[in-house]
Amino acid sequence: MSTIGLIGLGNMGFPMGERLSAAGHRLIVSDGDGAAVERFLARNPTTRPVAQPADWRGADVVITMLPNSDIVESVLLGISGIASAASFNTLFIDMSSSDPLRSRALGQALEQQGMRYLDAPVSGGVKGAQNGNLAIMVGGRWQDLEEAKDIFETLGKSVIHIGGAGSGHAAKALNNLVSASSVVATVEALHIGVRFGIDPATLTEVLNASSGRSNTSENKVAQFMLSGTFGSGFPIGLMAKDIRIATGLADGLGLKAPFSHDCEGIWQSALDAGHGGEDHTRMYEILAPTNSFEDERQINA
Repeated sequence: MSTIGLIGLGNMGFPMGERLSAAGHRLIVSDGDGAAVERFLARNPTTRPVAQPADWRGADVVITMLPNSDIVESVLLGISGIASAASFNTLFIDMSSSDPLRSRALGQALEQQGMRYLDAPVSGGVKGAQNGNLAIMVGGRWQDLEEAKDIFETLGKSVIHIGGAGSGHAAKALNNLVSASSVVATVEALHIGVRFGIDPATLTEVLNASSGRSNTSENKVAQFMLSGTFGSGFPIGLMAKDIRIATGLADGLGLKAPFSHDCEGIWQSALDAGHGGEDHTRMYEILAPTNSFEDERQINA
């Protein structure tokens, strides 16, 4: 088993690290939140914290699970960056939701220092991280992917090689753009149906039996929206961030993508209204027209 350096013990990084530890990998971990490191060490006693930069020389692979490209670049390439402390030919795997064009540049910068790079963002949320059911989208050389295959198979149920460096992050953002668009379209359809007098559960049944079927209609409406639990595990703030990455990629490539920008505006409005920390399925309430829920209660009475 390899020695893995894991940077980022947040909602996703923590359970991913636990799965790697349980699979027998030797871990060294780091996080800006010292309390998170202590919790991880208490639950995974064979893990070591990073005490000094030289500790990174013992890692065959370094995984980053961090909020954005700014932080990833700072941690890896900044003053006293990890890349300068790691051993020659270390494989860096960025599993964060990062900007694809910047990821491409990061891969080139690391290669110039004699390192290797994969971008490998994930889809599946906290539950997927806990259960090892993540979908992993990988950008970079297939030879490096083969080397990391046992790591990815510990964390996910599907591993897809997308293309060159940055392409994994591009695919992740574009996937979430489609997912976010589906949420908005489905929610609006349900509220229009309610106003006409159609029970939202009945319309959901129609969607799932027809061409309007989607991950939203199958796995989010009844489970989290109509139930009022709003607990899918993925907040509005992260969805809005991924949409911005997707539209930023379109802008960077000189594509207009008007519908994508309209979708971005809807989610950004929810973010601006203070809903960033709420589950993204709460868009069912946020986008509800006046009296919509009163109408629903009458229909379901």
